[in-house]
Amino acid sequence: MPDDDQLRHVVVRRLEHARHEAENDRGGKIRFGTGDTPEFSPTELFLVAIAGCTGLDVDFITSRRAEPERFEVTTTARKVRDEHGNHLVDLQVTFDLRFPEGPAGDEARTVLPDAIARSHDRLCTVSRTVELGEKIGVTRV
Repeated sequence: MPDDDQLRHVVVRRLEHARHEAENDRGGKIRFGTGDTPEFSPTELFLVAIAGCTGLDVDFITSRRAEPERFEVTTTARKVRDEHGNHLVDLQVTFDLRFPEGPAGDEARTVLPDAIARSHDRLCTVSRTVELGEKIGVTRV
C-alpha cells in the first residue's frame, strides 16, 4: 500500500440520470455528463487531464524565465470503435505559447522545447500512465 502522500483519490457520485459529480479530497468538485449538455464528458475530461498535466509542467519551467503572453495547450484525439471496443487514437498535444520580446522571453523560448520533452518523457503523470499502459483494476463493494 502506498504512503498517503502517494495515493490519489476521487469519488464520483450520481446526481441524476447521465449527470455525475467528482470530488477530490480537498473538496474540489467537477460536474460532468454524457456530452449532451454543456458539462464536460468523461472523454473530454481525459483530454483535459493530458493537456492540463503537461501544461502545468511546461508553465512551471518556462514562467520562471518570463510570464507568457499566450499559453494554450490543445489535446485532440479520434474516438473509434473496433475489435478492441471504444477507445481513442491519434492523441495529439499542441502547445501555442508566446513570450514577450527581450532577454527573459528569449530564455523562456530557449527552454521551451526541453520543457515540453521533459513533461512528455518523464514529468506528466497522466500522459506517462497512458503511454506506459497501466492496467486498471475494477472491484465492486
